[in-house]
Amino acid sequence: MGQGVRRFHQSLAQASKPFFSPAHPVRRRRRRSPGAIAMSPAAASPDDRIRSYEDFARVHAYLLAASGIPPSLHQRLYRKLADEVFDGGEAFSVEPCEGGRQRRLVLAAEWTLGRESDVFLVDHAWSFRLSDALKQLREVPGLAERMAALMCVDLDERTELEEADEQDNGNGGSLESALEVVEKERTRIQEKGSDFAAWLELEELGIDDDMLIALDLSSKFPNMVALNLWGNKLQDPEKIMKGIGECRRLKALWLNENPALKEGVDKVILDGLPELEIYNSHFTRKAGEWALGFCGDIIGADNPCSSAESIPLENIASLDLSDRCIHKLPVVFSPRKLSSLLSLNIRGNPLDQMSSDDLLKLISGFTQLQELEVDIPGSLGNSAISILECLPNLSLLNGINVASIIESGKHIIDSALKPRLPEWSPQESLPERVIGAMWLYLMTYRLADEEKIDETPVWYVMDELGSAMRHSDDANFRIAPFLFMPDVTQFCGLFMMFILEKSALEFRKYKEQLQSSSICPSRKVTPVTKSIRPSDGHALRVFTDIPQVEEFLTRPEFVLTSDPKEADIIWVSMQVDSELKNALGLTDQQYTNQFPFEACLVMKHHLAETIHKAWGSPEWLQPTYNLETHLSPLIGDYCVRKRDGMDNLWIMKPWNMARTIDTTVTGDLSAIIRLMETGPKICQKYIECPALFQGRKFDLRYIVFVRSICPLEIFLSDVFWVRLANNQYTLEKTSFFEYETHFTVMNYIGRMNHMNTPEFVKEFEKEHQVKWLEIHGRIRDMIRCVFESATAVHPEMQNPFSRAIYGVDVMLDNKFNPKILEVTYCPDCTRACKYDTQALVGSQGVIRGTEFFNTVFGCLFLDELKDVSPLY
Repeated sequence: MGQGVRRFHQSLAQASKPFFSPAHPVRRRRRRSPGAIAMSPAAASPDDRIRSYEDFARVHAYLLAASGIPPSLHQRLYRKLADEVFDGGEAFSVEPCEGGRQRRLVLAAEWTLGRESDVFLVDHAWSFRLSDALKQLREVPGLAERMAALMCVDLDERTELEEADEQDNGNGGSLESALEVVEKERTRIQEKGSDFAAWLELEELGIDDDMLIALDLSSKFPNMVALNLWGNKLQDPEKIMKGIGECRRLKALWLNENPALKEGVDKVILDGLPELEIYNSHFTRKAGEWALGFCGDIIGADNPCSSAESIPLENIASLDLSDRCIHKLPVVFSPRKLSSLLSLNIRGNPLDQMSSDDLLKLISGFTQLQELEVDIPGSLGNSAISILECLPNLSLLNGINVASIIESGKHIIDSALKPRLPEWSPQESLPERVIGAMWLYLMTYRLADEEKIDETPVWYVMDELGSAMRHSDDANFRIAPFLFMPDVTQFCGLFMMFILEKSALEFRKYKEQLQSSSICPSRKVTPVTKSIRPSDGHALRVFTDIPQVEEFLTRPEFVLTSDPKEADIIWVSMQVDSELKNALGLTDQQYTNQFPFEACLVMKHHLAETIHKAWGSPEWLQPTYNLETHLSPLIGDYCVRKRDGMDNLWIMKPWNMARTIDTTVTGDLSAIIRLMETGPKICQKYIECPALFQGRKFDLRYIVFVRSICPLEIFLSDVFWVRLANNQYTLEKTSFFEYETHFTVMNYIGRMNHMNTPEFVKEFEKEHQVKWLEIHGRIRDMIRCVFESATAVHPEMQNPFSRAIYGVDVMLDNKFNPKILEVTYCPDCTRACKYDTQALVGSQGVIRGTEFFNTVFGCLFLDELKDVSPLY
């Protein structure tokens, strides 16, 4: 048993907090046992515990039914919960898979389980709020090590421990070990004959540059065709070439997982060894008969084949060319040469130097071909049906029966998706690796009481037993959620299931759709609103629940009233819908500070949709996806960016929450998908290179006054406010959990450092050598476009009895171009009323904070333009 598995069993025996994580059916080892269920309990004190099975069944009736637990197991479940029996370790064991990068759960050989014969409890290893995750991993003793082992991101550290053990035992890598392998190969060649080609396996022997030179491979093996140096300690490209440069007949070389790969060794190798056909598992431009023979399993250590004439390609029945980085198939890949080919796999290759038509024509020449594996969409096009029309003799396409594909009419099929494995670099600490890998293991829940639901979710990881359960399309176990309440109030746990699907085709379609969308509304507007002050001069009565309006609306033209029925103007923070109107006795002839259907602006997913319909994909809106409707295009976008080495950092925002609640910055696709579980969200391309102020991130809050939507009459307050992050900006992965680094709203979290706008502008202009009025002009244009979107797409917003103000949040990129962040209904105007400032546009005079709502009401209801600028 390997060290990693031993560590696993040790951790099984350790005590841990009750908790939860992802559910994956169990792989069987010898016996198939369908229908058993894994559950998760919570501890309860003996005094408060439910005292009988009847009480348990009554209290948990709905939960038992919802979980799908067979009634025959209810009493057994109660007994295990009541006595805290965790006996899964007796029935199951864990073994590594995917090269040690994952684990799977297998039923112990000595166990026999009939269908729905038993139930097992799963303990919980870790629970946390997302903002606390990195801190806990760094500070809680043993947590990072346990999670790293559970998530298989400590492989290199385990290897170092194993190597240290081997060194202690005298079995470490040495020149003597490599020489032993070399001498065995020399002996074999002598037995076969001096002309026999050499195939040398020197994988993971601790060979460094000097040892490679000392082995003198070029003189010992002049006919060497394959050399495997995978996983050694080679660093210097020049020394590597000194050690193998004279091996001119070399056809295959593996230097994978050597430090030299970071030192630009590839070009040196390919230039110095011109006959290479396979380098680091990929085809080179010289790939031909030898490379095809190797992938067709007719060439190997026992049959190296040094000359093309001796390679019987006609004997190849199955050819796996997947993930070989092939840009163009070798010339010898032809029906004439591969006359017996029945099965072909070309997945995972760009094949970008061949057109789809040419590739289809080539493959259609293999009339005897029965099975084909290919990316769809991909090099053969976007449709499985179209491929089958060109290849009528196929029986299986991507492992699916051709008849069923044609019958279902499916165009995109993919039965061989590789498992998502955690990725990390050796430079990352264990806590950083766990943060990246945990999204493949996490699940989530929110706490709630009778009054409200918790704003931030709790995330959790199951113990080693539960985390080793894997998905299967032919499952023989299931895992289900269960809330065990020993005293009817104690919360136990929650499980959720999750499925990931991807589609690059959807991304392309979505992108094309956006590029073709543009209503381009007209900007010529004739104002239609006028002052609503009564001709007899009596004051307009205002009903409000907003403290700043009550305190600072002091103009004689307006008077406050506590009776909403007698008010001319309803100015409230709550939604004024038909239910509220009926409850308060309001009429449609009373002015309100809301427009119908304003959700098209103030809810983030609707805002993006409105802008997309009006303008397509304008530069001032970052790529934005509604994860409830456009997950596939997002995944396509993410994968294209990753493939092309582009920035791939995203920000997840809830549809309708303010103050950055439940907002997360991440570059991890698994995290993006899992974060959907905490509520509906948009995923927006993060502005990775924002304009900075003294090294810190900032955004700008503008106030827009809206009198009319159709025609559009909007005004921009002559003052705006800057909101500054507290920490220096960085893109270090560990900083994404630091609120005061990546977010700017400090009114509610962190410490708020107010800066007066004129002072900010003066310092900003000096720091960046720019003119603020030019930036301001671009911001004005963008804000106008945002509201023109609503005019064009949602003219039903118009209501002559609506007047409103909206907060518009703007960020600048490092080229000082504005980006829209969000539009806020009934914005918090505390700072607007608290601080005096000087206008930078318009009158450029001093604007008193106490006059803010006098200005708002004067503009919206009295047709005044004091301290505002028209945007129509």
